[in-house]
Amino acid sequence: MVVILPGSLMAQDSAAAILRSNGIGVLVNRNPAPASAALFSNDLVETQKTAVARIESSGSTADVSSETMVQFEGSELALDHGSLSVNTSRGLRVRVGCVTVTPVSAEQWTHYDVLDRDGKVSVSALKNDVYIDARSGNLQQTKQSAHSTRVTVREGEQKSREEKCAAGDLRTPGSGLPGLGAIMNSPWAIGAGLAGVATMICLGLLCRNDDPISPTKP
Repeated sequence: MVVILPGSLMAQDSAAAILRSNGIGVLVNRNPAPASAALFSNDLVETQKTAVARIESSGSTADVSSETMVQFEGSELALDHGSLSVNTSRGLRVRVGCVTVTPVSAEQWTHYDVLDRDGKVSVSALKNDVYIDARSGNLQQTKQSAHSTRVTVREGEQKSREEKCAAGDLRTPGSGLPGLGAIMNSPWAIGAGLAGVATMICLGLLCRNDDPISPTKP
């Protein structure tokens, strides 16, 4: 079997997905892609101007528009920029930054479009409904249920979300760690700092009982 079948055919047979394109202006992992190429987990697909491609996996297809960058991750597509049109009966997701688009039903055919432009993610549900989940680093929000940041895009609707969700960073401007500025401004910290400076001056200059640093007599 190994001798008879070409290596490329065996690679496609064991691949997680197949990339179809016209081979012009389509790159896989920064290299020009042939008309048909095997895709494995973490492979990067890029389409240049006027170029389009299609990712085919078991029960799912994703049409990649021109000027799009997307990473294939098995059950999920990580969209860096551009747009995708997804048809799936296996619940294929699309992730853009902190936003994840997931079909409501993982068993029914779902068709949806995802567009990432200027930091805004637009989702159109063309057949059946999809969820939009947006993660957040805010402590108060993480204490709430996971559904607090979930919205549903009904069939025929379009909704948008920001690609970069609020991080909720606890650090204050100019401080390397949370609360560091307040600690360094406390009376204890100031007193300790002054004591340290006084000790260094004493040891270096004033508190020496031996001969001067540059004696007049050898």
